Amino acid sequence: MFRRSGIELKAPEQFLLMRRAGLVVAEALDECAAACDVGTTTADLDAIAREVLDRHGAASSFLGYHGYPAVLCVSVNDEVVHGIPGARVLRDGDLVSIDFGAIIEGWHGDAAVTVAVGVIPDRLQELSDT
Repeated sequence: MFRRSGIELKAPEQFLLMRRAGLVVAEALDECAAACDVGTTTADLDAIAREVLDRHGAASSFLGYHGYPAVLCVSVNDEVVHGIPGARVLRDGDLVSIDFGAIIEGWHGDAAVTVAVGVIPDRLQELSDT
């Protein structure tokens, strides 16, 4: 019933590479979240994430995937997921979801955060907290 053949056991060195990729992702998301302010564009956030990748010699998990043109997915308010960064300017009260992935020596890290810009309505804060 249960087969082990589908499970690949990882060596300690592989976990370290996964951790490195995850730390790049965490750094990029922290910097992007800190930059989410009134007047920032979603393209500005993508540029920040690209700088983090460059600093660490990492590759993007997203850039070029089925033609995707950015290193981040940025969705604002009621946009579902995988929004393409561009000229959209963040405004007070926006709720911004940022998804990012990085590759170090073939190992991927991937995570997302949701950030409030300025003061958001109580209903959005409750949704975000949940």
